[in-house]
Amino acid sequence: MTIPQPLISLADAHVVHRARSGGLFSRDRVYALTGADLTVSAGETVGLVGESGCGKSTLARVLMGVQRPTSGTVSFRGRDLWSMPAAERRATIGGRAGMIFQDPSTALNRRLPVRRILRDPLDVHRRGTPAQREARVRELMSLVGLPEVLAEALPGQLSGGQRQRVAIARALALEPELVVADEPTSALDVSVRAQILNLLLDLKERLGLALLFVSHDIQTVRRMSDRVVTMYLGRIVEESPADAVPGRARHPYTRALFSATPGLLGPIEPIPLVGPVPSATRPPSGCPFRTRCWKADDRCAGEMPAFTEAGGEAGGEAGGEHRFRCHHPVDEGQSTRDLVTQAAVAAKEPS
Repeated sequence: MTIPQPLISLADAHVVHRARSGGLFSRDRVYALTGADLTVSAGETVGLVGESGCGKSTLARVLMGVQRPTSGTVSFRGRDLWSMPAAERRATIGGRAGMIFQDPSTALNRRLPVRRILRDPLDVHRRGTPAQREARVRELMSLVGLPEVLAEALPGQLSGGQRQRVAIARALALEPELVVADEPTSALDVSVRAQILNLLLDLKERLGLALLFVSHDIQTVRRMSDRVVTMYLGRIVEESPADAVPGRARHPYTRALFSATPGLLGPIEPIPLVGPVPSATRPPSGCPFRTRCWKADDRCAGEMPAFTEAGGEAGGEAGGEHRFRCHHPVDEGQSTRDLVTQAAVAAKEPS
């Protein structure tokens, strides 16, 4: 089988911030992203999941060339973005990738009408003649299901769903190969979320887009994606085909995330996790999840687990079919009810 060249990839990407804490001259290091390896191929949808603050949005910004990693590389079609001159980098990523933000109320300029919002990327990148740009605006509005009469409306005159359709149309204005959707439905009413998700799926198929779908809602990610990537405290801890979760997910954290999503059929109690997410300024030694994991032991505290392929081979590479970082992975096919029982027993045992 021929493996397609990645459209975009990260290799050992780290993002470390300086944050002031304590005194005037005291600064902590915030480890927002640690050792991230990820590839997205043309036409593929990769879902990125994890709790708030786990590094999902940081990874998305790094992937889009918006934020330079502290170390590591970001490559688009095999070329390192940050070795390019700034103008070339802006033209490469700006013209071939689009981003949909979480809240369309703040992502859109409230003083500009829809027509100007959609035309701006075309003007900045000088795509076509003025007449062709106006035609493209009408085409984009039709593409996302917006009536042409709304072309002169301001964002404040639109519903939340309509504003997000404008944001999607803007992301598609330059005919990108890749779209990053960062929590694109979390600010919307439940009644319109399904409409926006269905629109994204339809556009992805019609336009042949690669899509990075970022969300804390693991069930939505599973529905939208070909591959699911789980993050915890700035690290990628599991990467698997969407149809392998939840039943065949191997990392305890991935299974805990799925168990926390209510199910209508056969509802169960979520897997109990002890304590809060640790601080990104002082991450635990060894495995970052060990402070909340019911399977953790001394080895987990002393040694960061390497990636293992689901078949058992250590050292799995980015883009592997199913890989995870865990010294004591969940048995494939083990029921969530069994894991709930194990975690509850472990929580009662003296430390």
